[in-house]
Amino acid sequence: MAKRILETPSAPPALGPYSVAVGIGDLVFFSGQVALRPAGGRTDGPIADQTRQVMDNIGALLSDVGLGYEDIVKTTIFMSDISDYQEINRVYAGYFGSDPPARSAVEVSALPGGFGVEIEVVASRNRPGGTAGDAIG
Repeated sequence: MAKRILETPSAPPALGPYSVAVGIGDLVFFSGQVALRPAGGRTDGPIADQTRQVMDNIGALLSDVGLGYEDIVKTTIFMSDISDYQEINRVYAGYFGSDPPARSAVEVSALPGGFGVEIEVVASRNRPGGTAGDAIG
């Protein structure tokens, strides 16, 4: 299987040399998202506002490649202050129903741009009720 770089017109401007979305087989790997606004600028302030912006960005990227939150199988949450965990978790939980993805959450010493939270996701096109082998991109 060859990896494919997927088009993500909803992505905020990149902070470095990376691909926003890479597909291989039924999986789509998304780079970590911070609270940048797709139209430019950033969401600073309370961690809940940053988390909401990050999750909205993820939703837009998923939509760009024909997926939704229900297709996420794994997330990793990076936070610069573990004391923000409960508030990040409260906002994050609102984006998933009764069947949330697997998740890791870790505190890091710093995040790009001085943001308080970054979230990366892996999604699958092969989920119960979905169609196995749907074309990516």
